[in-house]
Amino acid sequence: MWSNDKELFKIAREELFTALVGDVLDKLGYLHQFVAPDVKPITKGMVVIGRAMPVLEADVFLEEAETTNNPMMKKPFGIMFEALDCLKEDEVYICSGSSPRYALWGGLMSTRAIKLGAAGAVVDGYSRDTNEIEELNFPTFSIGTYAQDQGPRGKVIDYNVPIEFNGIRVNPGDIVFGDRDGVLIVPKEIEKEAFEGAIEKARGEKLVKNALEEGMSTVDAFAKFGIM
Repeated sequence: MWSNDKELFKIAREELFTALVGDVLDKLGYLHQFVAPDVKPITKGMVVIGRAMPVLEADVFLEEAETTNNPMMKKPFGIMFEALDCLKEDEVYICSGSSPRYALWGGLMSTRAIKLGAAGAVVDGYSRDTNEIEELNFPTFSIGTYAQDQGPRGKVIDYNVPIEFNGIRVNPGDIVFGDRDGVLIVPKEIEKEAFEGAIEKARGEKLVKNALEEGMSTVDAFAKFGIM
């Protein structure tokens, strides 16, 4: 059905939504792949799909520590700038590890990510510079908007490594798919089965919709198509 990521992501944007892929993952035995429901797009029409570039954040209590055993503690934002510059085309900056006290994503970060061809940002925390991000139309998913800066409160301590997001393992290269109904992590090892099944289900649902519009009962429609 597709021969590369560009083709798959185009099909997903045009034909799929997260509920379909989530249903297929359930059938495959992957029952806990949606992140928490409070992670939402900052505008309802935003859709994100791309390869995960996981980022690990940690709380701190000074922007630059005077006495420390870790040289990173002297760096404002830790290695956030390196993580941002590491983004590749069609990758998603997906960040967790901190408490929800400050923004993990903003307007200038979005500008840089767009220049690199990134697909979006998903953070287990707040985003800010909302008007700017909306104008840029950069797909950004967060628990809400809040202006408080991460500078003296958080640092990126690693990136392009496995993380946990709401208890869900996210590995580099997994597919992140999000819309207004939720954000889904599709493990790389079962992505083919998940998306093939979702595409088949999406196309089948059109047949069910037509049948229902023509008056078929839901009992008969499910018996005939096995989809509801």
